[in-house]
Amino acid sequence: MPEFKYQARELSGKQVSGTLSATSEKDALAVLTSRSLFPISVALSESAKQQAAAGSRRVASRYLTVFYNQLADLLKSGVPLLRSLQLLEEQTSQPVLRAVVQDVREQVADGSRLNDAMRRHPRTFNFLSVSMVKAGEEGGFLEEVLARIAAFNEHQEELKGKVTGAMVYPLFLMIVGFTIVTVMMVWFVPEFEAIFARMKDQGSLPWATTTLLGISNVIQQHGILVALGVCGVIGGIIYYFQTPEGTRLLDLWKLKVPGLGGILQSLAVARFCRMLGTLLRNGVPILQSLRIAKDASGNVVLAEAIGNAADNVSSGESLAVPLRASGQFSRDLIEMIAVGEEANNLENVLIGVADNLEKRTSRRIEMVVRLLEPAMLLVMAVVVTFVIAALLLPVLNMSATA
Repeated sequence: MPEFKYQARELSGKQVSGTLSATSEKDALAVLTSRSLFPISVALSESAKQQAAAGSRRVASRYLTVFYNQLADLLKSGVPLLRSLQLLEEQTSQPVLRAVVQDVREQVADGSRLNDAMRRHPRTFNFLSVSMVKAGEEGGFLEEVLARIAAFNEHQEELKGKVTGAMVYPLFLMIVGFTIVTVMMVWFVPEFEAIFARMKDQGSLPWATTTLLGISNVIQQHGILVALGVCGVIGGIIYYFQTPEGTRLLDLWKLKVPGLGGILQSLAVARFCRMLGTLLRNGVPILQSLRIAKDASGNVVLAEAIGNAADNVSSGESLAVPLRASGQFSRDLIEMIAVGEEANNLENVLIGVADNLEKRTSRRIEMVVRLLEPAMLLVMAVVVTFVIAALLLPVLNMSATA
């Protein structure tokens, strides 16, 4: 049985903490109650999370999209959740997903909620999907959330396909160009060093040629060390971005990077607005809706701003005031939220805002994708031109002085 860590209060008011073994979170709460303890928080221990995640591998997004769509359709048809999971387990042909669905079904059968069972497999179900499923269970609209996750995954796959299709040709040219340049730097450029030796001694060698010869020498003498150093730096950066501080820094960078930041921010805000509007439309109180919907943004910085807004709303302020103070939301969005609050129509306003943001962002993404191909071709052309110019300039100078 998995272990749960808990914080609770005794009848005297003293706070205690510890771990206990139980089949599910529900059973853990029952155990605490039987011990005359008032639970404050109950969650899987780190060892249990690691053990659950150890057997979970990544599943291709297209399989997850089918899973979410089928589960949503079964639930809409009135099939109970446990029976729906059993049917999907039997029908799934992908072995990794079948094993994950089996574990999820067993956890739900033991009394766990669907989002808690999914959270045991972080490499299969990402944080955003789990948060949205939690919101659907809290608000009683799980089928709609599952359909929304499937649509979002499908949109992401379509976008990835567009980007991949647009990048195939320039990437092929870039790989070929990089290979040619590397061969030239290792075997071809050094042959010119003896030819340019006299000009180098006279100090009349162009700076481009000097730079090219220097890069060639570094690659020949320390190429392996440079490659290992680059790999080490990339690995260190990836590891750092997986830490809480690194994740926050990366999310902040996503919002600030020129061009791309606006697109990523619009997508995150659209997800938040749609989730909050859907929760409010289904009767979930605004404070609870804010605390659930903040995770749907998929950005730590925005989630912090929304969490602070929830604290201010609990003090009696309107939602628009703290969101405006955070500086993370556009002025027109704040004005629309303020109007929605005054008209007591906030849920419909938020869903309308999400629709408009998604349409606007989709057009911007298409434009960026179209610009990628010429941009990469331009970069490759600049590199090849630099190499050719660096080799030809000394030859032209010698011809002119001859």
